[in-house]
Amino acid sequence: MGIVAGLDSSADHTRIIVCDADTGAVVKQGYAEHSGERDDPQSWLISLGKAASTGQLADVQAIGVSAQQQGLIAMDATGAPVRPALLGNDKRMQTSAADLADALGGREAWAQAVGAVPQAAHPVSKLRWMARNEPEAAARVAELMQPHDWLVWQLLGRPARRTTDRGDASGTGYWSAAMESYRPDLIELALGHQVRVPEVVGPADSAGSTPEGLLISAGTGETMAAAFGLGVGIGDAVISLGASGSVFAVHHEALVDPSGTITSYADATGMHLPAVRTLNATRVLRGTAELLGTDLDGLSELALRSTPGAYGMVLLPYLEGELTPQLPHTAGSLHGMRRESMKPEHLARAAVEGMLCGLADALDVLRARGVQVRRVFLLGQAAGLAAVREAAPALFGAQVVVPQPADYTALGAARQAAWALSGGGQPPQWPAAAAETFEPGEELPVGQAVRQQYVTVREQTHPGAFGPGPVVGQAREQHGPGQQQVPDQRMPGHPAPGQAGETGGTYGGAYDGTYGGTYGA
Repeated sequence: MGIVAGLDSSADHTRIIVCDADTGAVVKQGYAEHSGERDDPQSWLISLGKAASTGQLADVQAIGVSAQQQGLIAMDATGAPVRPALLGNDKRMQTSAADLADALGGREAWAQAVGAVPQAAHPVSKLRWMARNEPEAAARVAELMQPHDWLVWQLLGRPARRTTDRGDASGTGYWSAAMESYRPDLIELALGHQVRVPEVVGPADSAGSTPEGLLISAGTGETMAAAFGLGVGIGDAVISLGASGSVFAVHHEALVDPSGTITSYADATGMHLPAVRTLNATRVLRGTAELLGTDLDGLSELALRSTPGAYGMVLLPYLEGELTPQLPHTAGSLHGMRRESMKPEHLARAAVEGMLCGLADALDVLRARGVQVRRVFLLGQAAGLAAVREAAPALFGAQVVVPQPADYTALGAARQAAWALSGGGQPPQWPAAAAETFEPGEELPVGQAVRQQYVTVREQTHPGAFGPGPVVGQAREQHGPGQQQVPDQRMPGHPAPGQAGETGGTYGGAYDGTYGGTYGA
């Protein structure tokens, strides 16, 4: 069919991957770091030019663009930015997000409106911040774009038509994944007046062609492109182990969550990506490693010397407060310490299990809403640790897939370009990502006993943290053809689940509202 390219414009660099449109085989690549200020859109464009400076785009027939999510480029009536871009990781908007949530009537009202409660990252919160802190600039805003929208517009020669895709639009806070439409009233609520927003084009559609005839696909956000590059589908969940954690799964419909725990994103194929975030993932391992005077690899080696259940110790990993469950002002805590358990290897094991159980809580939030989870893709540096790979399948209650390192975001953008080039129908069937697979196997009952021990301690320490209804972690998922009920097993020599939280604990850390990476790290 031809040659296509995928472009990933992250917060720090631009990567281009050129692929055969039929097979997905990588033909060539390009890379360049952003040389200017991170919030200067022109530096993203210059970086793109450098990444393609040695002929990467020669003979390419179509290109897909993915970019950092939830950045906001606010432009005036001439198409010029009224200020530098506001990036997705800008934390100044936390107060504005809370103010905006109250302005519509609370979390449930927002969840019903757009499938998400305003957070600092959302462009709608950035609009509120501009209206409150930069009123003169806010008054000049006539048009809104996100980084991927702006780059596509530039590549097309700044045409009258502006486009985006449903994946990136679903992260704005003013587009509803359930209704597949904008909510202009929410823009006005945040900014004070109406503005122009890009047209949302379909997953297989094109945004247009350059004057030279290069087809530009719809494009999308980094998370959606990475999911498309990995080839995930119904029954798949993705857990990203950054400093913080993110859990999302492919689902057939948008989920409305009145608590705001689930954010309802759209994906790059016409499906949905309900997502749940945790504030604590790899930072738990790094903190424990520093305490024990080692690094991540050393922590993993120590943890493997222990046994499942960490000799009865349970670490609740809420070092930065927590989003899931909603405990913003709490701290991490260590429970079940006994003289025989106070050894480095058991603390290392408790850290690994605590991090994974915290993520399993997030996974169970999705399961409780009917999301199928048959296998879990585990991403990030910590996914390569032997202790994590050993413990994760039985704690998650699912097959765990650890893909080999690759730029799946750029690959997903390239695959989208191939889809647009083919003229619609189904996306091209490129080979699945090379990966290692780990099964729960015979360790499933033991892993679920560890999981239950964690849930018991969590409920004793933070009663009702997940609200009314079944305790997260007790309702088990389907593991294959039939339902497997896991007995209440205890590890030999370990205290019963109900006892682990009764033997004291140590506390540390404080909430400062910080967020870590969202897709690897």
